[in-house]
Amino acid sequence: MTHSNGPRTGRPPTRGTRGMVATPHVLASEAGQHMLRRGGSAVDAAIAANAVLCVVYPHMAGLGGDAFWLIADPRDGYRVSALNASGPAADGATIESYREQGYKEAIPPRGAAGALTVPGAVDGWWQAHQRHGTLPWDVLFADAIHYAADGFPVANSLAEWTVKDTALLREYPATAALYMPRGHAPRAGERLTSPALAESFRRLAEQGPRAGFYEGESAERICDALAGKGSPLRARDFAAFRADWVEPISVDYRGFTAYEFPPNTQGFAALQILNLMEGFDLRGFGDASADYLHHLAESVKLAFADRNAWLTDPRFLDIPLDRLLDKGYAEQRRQLIDPERAMVMEEVAPGIVPEGYSGANADPGGDTCYFCAVDDEGLAVSVIQSIYHDFGSVEIAGDTGIILQNRGSFFSLDPAHPNALAPGKRTFHTLIPAMLYREGRPYLVYGSMGGEGQPQTHAAMVSRIVDFGYDVQQAIEAPRWLMGRTWGTKVQDLALEGRISDLVVNELKRRGQPVKPVEDWNDNMGHAQAIRIDPESGLLEGGADPRGDGAAIGY
Repeated sequence: MTHSNGPRTGRPPTRGTRGMVATPHVLASEAGQHMLRRGGSAVDAAIAANAVLCVVYPHMAGLGGDAFWLIADPRDGYRVSALNASGPAADGATIESYREQGYKEAIPPRGAAGALTVPGAVDGWWQAHQRHGTLPWDVLFADAIHYAADGFPVANSLAEWTVKDTALLREYPATAALYMPRGHAPRAGERLTSPALAESFRRLAEQGPRAGFYEGESAERICDALAGKGSPLRARDFAAFRADWVEPISVDYRGFTAYEFPPNTQGFAALQILNLMEGFDLRGFGDASADYLHHLAESVKLAFADRNAWLTDPRFLDIPLDRLLDKGYAEQRRQLIDPERAMVMEEVAPGIVPEGYSGANADPGGDTCYFCAVDDEGLAVSVIQSIYHDFGSVEIAGDTGIILQNRGSFFSLDPAHPNALAPGKRTFHTLIPAMLYREGRPYLVYGSMGGEGQPQTHAAMVSRIVDFGYDVQQAIEAPRWLMGRTWGTKVQDLALEGRISDLVVNELKRRGQPVKPVEDWNDNMGHAQAIRIDPESGLLEGGADPRGDGAAIGY
């Protein structure tokens, strides 16, 4: 598994023979590897890693958030299964109820009113463990409990986001007391503890997900703390929730098969980009060339136009996935790409228009954490988990130490919008785990945080591995782009990392691309992780993103 192509990178890929875990935080990767060495499965490793992320990466992950899983099981002929652990809107969450509270245009993203969907991640852990776990449930949370109770060193990402969010956190005294205990943002390397969160994890470990989180005292404590502040969540909403096993979606790309998550996530947009890319000679263009970046940016504009028109809970809208993912449809849409002139993103229309579609665009943002694992038996797991915006709703549920996600604030209060708020409905999600298959077996397990950037980073990683022959660390570290809104902005730019040459930048401007140069290693480009499985030797090659605090750890 030697790859001489591609740029020299800051670190080599991690290689192993028996197991691999890659996450955006080294302590989470260590926790996952610990499970593998104890004889646990890749699912056990992923749960343990995610639990630690809930403690040490609280601005991006948490017990109060959602998750999506792709799992490839060799015992089932490597069939890919998909687990939707995203929670629906509360029974009391209606457009009318929010309008009565004075919210006419949008649901507030912060505070209890923005916490209106059931956290789904915990039941996802349980469902995945029931099918694929080998270690006892309570063992999986030992590291998370330890770091919450005894403390963990603040990593760079948490330190930087706490500085950015200092004013916001101070609006929520309980949250500020937890993450700014000295009255200011902690420096990287300082110790933080979360005793209340440790207790919540102990209940979950000892009592299981129903009694320990979704039913009885646990759910009541969470919901009672939020109800008086404007959240429609009630204990009955928690008790009714179960994560769902669903069918993944896929397309072929140059002899490989790419798997993504179906709606209510934007996985079909990632697959549309691959379908469009397949019609271009990317190798002839050259990586990070003006032709490469122009054609991929134009592909993103086309895919996102369809995504914005159609993406929501498929139980509430019949989404024509067969047509949207058809190769002939991709060829038709590809004809709209002018190699010399950029389209204006806001003016690109969907190729298939829902009845009554108003043309309103989505404005997805938010932060997530992506992680993956492969074990000695060949079980491969691709997972992404989030509380949506940095620090989610910022509202801690009473004395539980749990920040509730604000994912439901992305619902529209326009009844005609495809993502209009309705009780029991799952909202439009940006979260997408991915897998790439070769000859019927998993070849690459990959994903990234980053809202709008996730499908684009997926495209970058696939093209750099399949078209250019990079190893996984090269594919992750190579300069990236982001077409659309970077986090915290409303402008549709083509953000380019500073390592892309000025000649390329100027040529893209000449073609009309709305270029915005950013830092050499830009956090908004997302934190990607990946594991490649050599089809001949079975050796594992892992990579983690230096834009984050993570590591790929194998053995």
